[in-house]
Parts: sequence; C-alpha cells; structure tokens
Amino acid sequence: MFEARLVQGLILKKLLESFKDLVTEGNLDCSSTGISLQAMDSSHVSLVDVNLRAEGFDPYRCDRNLTLGVNFSFMSKILKCIGNEDIITLRSEDSADALNVTFESPNQEKVADYEMKLMNIDMEHLGIPDTDYDAVVHMPSHEFQRICRDLGQFGESVTIACTKDGIRFGASGDNLSGNITLRQNASVDKEEEQVTIELQEPVSLTFALRYLNFFTKATPLSNQVILSMSKAIPLSVEYRIGELGHIRYYLAPKIEEDDEGAAE
Repeated sequence: MFEARLVQGLILKKLLESFKDLVTEGNLDCSSTGISLQAMDSSHVSLVDVNLRAEGFDPYRCDRNLTLGVNFSFMSKILKCIGNEDIITLRSEDSADALNVTFESPNQEKVADYEMKLMNIDMEHLGIPDTDYDAVVHMPSHEFQRICRDLGQFGESVTIACTKDGIRFGASGDNLSGNITLRQNASVDKEEEQVTIELQEPVSLTFALRYLNFFTKATPLSNQVILSMSKAIPLSVEYRIGELGHIRYYLAPKIEEDDEGAAE
C-alpha cells in the first residue's frame, strides 16, 4: 500500500507544471524515504531529477518499494482541477494498475476522487554522481527567469561565466548581443534577494537557452535558484521546495561553443 497526503496540494501542481513540457512520462519511485523521479527529455540533452521526502507528507506510507509509471500530461489534467487550498492524497495498492488522486477542501465539505491508469515504462535509472563544482551560485529565481527570457531575444545560446567579481550571462545573434552581470550582494536584508557565489576556480560554459527557459517554469516553487557549474560537465539548476524536497535539472554544455565562450 502506498499513500501520501500533502496538505499544500497546490505544490504538486506547480511541480508538475515545471517539467511536464520536458518529459511526457516517467517512473515515480516510491520507497519508505519518499518519492523520486529521474527522466530525460526526448532529445537526451537535459535530465529532470525530483526528490520529495516522506517527512514532507502527512501521513506518508509505503509498505514496499513501488514504481508508478505515469503519463504526465494525463496527471496534469487531474491536477488542473485542484483548488488553491486543497489537500491532495495519492494512493495506490501494491499490485494495482492505477493511481488514485483525492482532493479535499480544508473544511472537508468537498471531496473529489480521480483515477489514472499506470503505465509500464522501461526507463534506465541514471546514477547522478556527487560533484564538487567549480562554481555554485545562489540567486533569486525570478531574476534568473527574467535573464533567460530577456536574452532569448538575442540568441539561441547563453554563455554563463563565473568569476570572483560576479556571474555574467551573455547572448549574441547576427545583429544583437547582450550581457547581464550580477555581483555578490550577501548583505541584502531579504535572504531571497541575495546573490552569493562559492568559487573554486573561474568557469565559463555555453548552454541552449531553450532548455533554461523550460527550467525556469519551476520559479513558483522557490524564491532562490542554485546554479552549479564545472567545466565540461552538465550544469545543475536546483529549486528547493521548502521542507518537501527539490527539483534539479541537468543540462549538458554546448561543447562546440565552449572554447569560444571560455575565451571571452
């Protein structure tokens, strides 16, 4: 038996909205410690990694490890029916071929039940190695979203360069180019407005803006985003979801433009 009840049910809707356009289906791996998901987009350029801790649900029950194969566009249709204050419960029997989803209003005057057929999805589980990154940047998530959106007007790629002076985002096309630099400001009163950089060594990498703009759909989940970079390995873009867990996106750098970006 698997059962997970989330008091702030709207978080699950926001979470699904943040990756359903990248990955259409995937396996929710349920265990005693929580729910996890790993899935690559169809072009195998980016990876979505979600981890929701059991402690974030009330109650949470998973009698044995369970894999739930989910079509995310179908699940999105169910979650569009949720009210802003609704409590959500996910439930499935050990051998069931369906996932039951229940919404309750806070006063329990309204209860809605939905059922979604599960899929058999043959998907390799990728081990993500622990990495000591050359640069780890904490910055406001809304600022990152705006930068990616704005620079999308100038080119298809963005070069992200981290130095001790700050983090610079640059994009260029045939006739236009633009650069946006953020400097550290850990002294700002509001923690969510801070920009902090942990730098082992300067790093400059180029990425496809199309994917970064997909990633920023997670902005409603967190006030801050964490960018972790090292030369020649995928960028990690992490949004922490309060006490519940996190969603991380990984994006491979554009190798053909790497040397050019590093030389700027």
